[in-house]
Amino acid sequence: MSDDQKSAFDPNPPRRNFYGRRHGKTLRQSQKGYLSEDLGDLRPRGITVQDNPDRKPINPADIFGDDRPVWMEVGFGGGEHMVHMAHRYPEIGIIGCEPFINGVAMLLGKIRAAGVQNVSVHPGDARDLMDVLPEASLSRAFLMYPDPWPKARHHRRRFVTPEHLLPLARVMKPGGEFRVATDIPDYVRQTLEEVPPAGFDLISETGMPWDDWISTRYEQKALREGRVPHYVTFRRKA
Repeated sequence: MSDDQKSAFDPNPPRRNFYGRRHGKTLRQSQKGYLSEDLGDLRPRGITVQDNPDRKPINPADIFGDDRPVWMEVGFGGGEHMVHMAHRYPEIGIIGCEPFINGVAMLLGKIRAAGVQNVSVHPGDARDLMDVLPEASLSRAFLMYPDPWPKARHHRRRFVTPEHLLPLARVMKPGGEFRVATDIPDYVRQTLEEVPPAGFDLISETGMPWDDWISTRYEQKALREGRVPHYVTFRRKA
């Protein structure tokens, strides 16, 4: 990728720390094609600090062209879950946030193959999107197999901290559902400790997946390595 292309995928605002990788192994030519040909039309506008330095609120209806319910997936990985949900629920719109450009390229390939049209892709930090979403604008949010940050000194980097959860609570509709899937017991512990005080009620914490679940490559790896998945559901307080 050229330097100009890379700069387009670097929306992290300078006022905020970002931890994790943005680029991995060299992209295949087909993946470079997805990025150059598809991402521009699928990318929501006014999200990054560069595009929207005054952080003016956006209108989610402008993303999907109508007032349909809007869902968000934080860190969609390879995109299996996001495309599955978009296909199963064509009446809703899903915005996926993922800073890792290799994952973005994988998702774009799956979107093209599935032909789903109710998706939007922010190739950056979910906090930037939550900055500019209006209050009570999301009906559902997903955190599927997030980076575990296993070392204790790195636990503050996890998504399930007030830095992320309070903005999430702000943009969630009362009664909106927040789902978390992880195979890391300590991540479950922190999730159960941190999410309710941010404004959510715990609905369930179980080893059985949701009825509309699709097992992702991350989950399959966990199962092969003997780790047990946990599925946790919260509801935004009224």
